[in-house]
Amino acid sequence: MSVPKTQKAVIFEKNGGELQYKDIAVPTPKSNEILINVKYSGVCHTDLHAWKGDWPLDTKLPLVGGHEGAGVVVGLGENVKGWKLGDLAGIKWLNGSCMSCEYCQKSNESNCPEADLSGYTHDGSFQEYATADAVQAARIPKGTDLAQAAPILCAGITVYKALKTAQLKAGEWVAVSGAGGGLGSLAIQYAKAMGYRVLAIDGGAEKGEFTKSLGAEVYVDFTQSKDIVKDVQAATNGGPHGVINVSVSARAMSQSVAYVRSTGTVVLVGLPAGAKIEAPVFDAVVKSVSIRGSYVGNRADSAEAIDFFSRGLIKCPIKVVGLSELPHIYELMEQGKILGRYVVDTSK
Repeated sequence: MSVPKTQKAVIFEKNGGELQYKDIAVPTPKSNEILINVKYSGVCHTDLHAWKGDWPLDTKLPLVGGHEGAGVVVGLGENVKGWKLGDLAGIKWLNGSCMSCEYCQKSNESNCPEADLSGYTHDGSFQEYATADAVQAARIPKGTDLAQAAPILCAGITVYKALKTAQLKAGEWVAVSGAGGGLGSLAIQYAKAMGYRVLAIDGGAEKGEFTKSLGAEVYVDFTQSKDIVKDVQAATNGGPHGVINVSVSARAMSQSVAYVRSTGTVVLVGLPAGAKIEAPVFDAVVKSVSIRGSYVGNRADSAEAIDFFSRGLIKCPIKVVGLSELPHIYELMEQGKILGRYVVDTSK
């Protein structure tokens, strides 16, 4: 396949610096990498943090962000096996790991101390051509709508892993805090597909209609509720069995510990910079509450999440815009005005 020497990308040279839409060189895959012609890339809140540099983890600089890239394999490193030109492939947050440490051996590759992260420590998917570790790159079935598939590669995998972490049973209640955003809209659908009852929490009537259209049975508007804890517990007859916190509100996370059902599990997913969760020890002990962090899925989780999507059980509510519009998307994220998921077309 013909691969050009240069390409369009959005790149920044320092954290918080200018987001430059310009021509850069097409990367050459290393021996263990594939080269992907990225057609579409989802935009995640993590990309905003990578640009700002407000997490306690340094980014590479200069950096091309993005870690929800879906495209076509157009190049193969000399040691790559199991891939061929023309295959559909996805770029995930976890680009690579050592595969030999304690965490990798126990299928917790994302916890590897040597983990390489797309759009953070490795140039990501906000470019027309990107490299990916052949072992970690996601396999996408032929015929898949790549624009729809892109958000599954981070948002979908992340919420699916979080739901597995909650260890719920079919028919039990799960609350999704931040349900109207990119992660939350997918969490509702995965929860329904897994047999759970869903209570959605977000702000505004528009998000209420949106979350119910995706399968939420109940919507609690935090801007209207006078007592979130009582309202959630009343709607679920004692509190949800699990809570998936995908919002970036530390206050909402602390509230979830109060309204979760006794013996329930609170799962932390969203990562507001510098946030801390407050949980009264007495209540947590007496209620036997579990508070668990959930990062990103391993290769098996990724394949399972993509399979749910491929079978038509998950539909991504997306808005497609050109890659050149990425700075505006970041502005909307900062203002909390994202409904669903933005996906960029790298050719525009």
